[in-house]
Amino acid sequence: MIRAIVADDEPLARDRIRTLLASDPEIEIVQECRNGTEVVKTLLSREVDLLLLDIQMPGLNGFEVVKEMGTRKLPMIVFITAHDTYAISAFQVNAVDYLVKPIDPERFADAMKRVKERVQMKASMETQEKLASVLTTLETITTSANPGYATRFVVHSGSKDLFVNAEEMAWVEAADYYVCLHIGDKKHMLRESIKKLEGELDPKRFIRIHRSAIVNIDCVREIHREGRSEGWVLLSNGDRVRMSVTGWKKLLASSSAR
Repeated sequence: MIRAIVADDEPLARDRIRTLLASDPEIEIVQECRNGTEVVKTLLSREVDLLLLDIQMPGLNGFEVVKEMGTRKLPMIVFITAHDTYAISAFQVNAVDYLVKPIDPERFADAMKRVKERVQMKASMETQEKLASVLTTLETITTSANPGYATRFVVHSGSKDLFVNAEEMAWVEAADYYVCLHIGDKKHMLRESIKKLEGELDPKRFIRIHRSAIVNIDCVREIHREGRSEGWVLLSNGDRVRMSVTGWKKLLASSSAR
């Protein structure tokens, strides 16, 4: 719900705006003001999203209200006036729109559409900032709990971002500039090279057994050799992963050390 103030010294003008907003379920008039002094008092006492502000009012006019508020937080402003001579000044103070009396319903609806677009844009930016804050906090917690090694990753899945625990990964497969994280019967793509990811994972748990594969040691069930050059391992999820000689030696060394 967008909370709005209607500020105009003419009762008929306030009635007109009230009528135009009556059919809009997204905008609620929380206060009507007859002059600029009442507007400033209201802005200082409650949270407001939108100010439908007449320019020519007794006491403080519309621009003087903006000046009086100074650096304080101002809501979105739609100026309403009987004259079109103030349009440039209105947009210089970042007004959403500028309406001339008598108010045309279509122009008014267009102005409210602009208001809602700004609200949506602001909400989107706040959501992104909150997500960034959450990710930063999680990264800090992860680093403190296990310095130097990642314990979870964020992967994109359509319109969602998913948190993936490293310990749940059975193995990692190189895919050009990405890696494919195999978790159960699901696969998640992460934009990162396998070399970089190898350095982020705990080497006591994850072993790179091939240039294109890293396995979770706890998920390895069988090791199969094919001659002197390569072989493969069978994982607990049923996947068979190619293994080099160097990878085989790493696996044996890790098994001995545990």
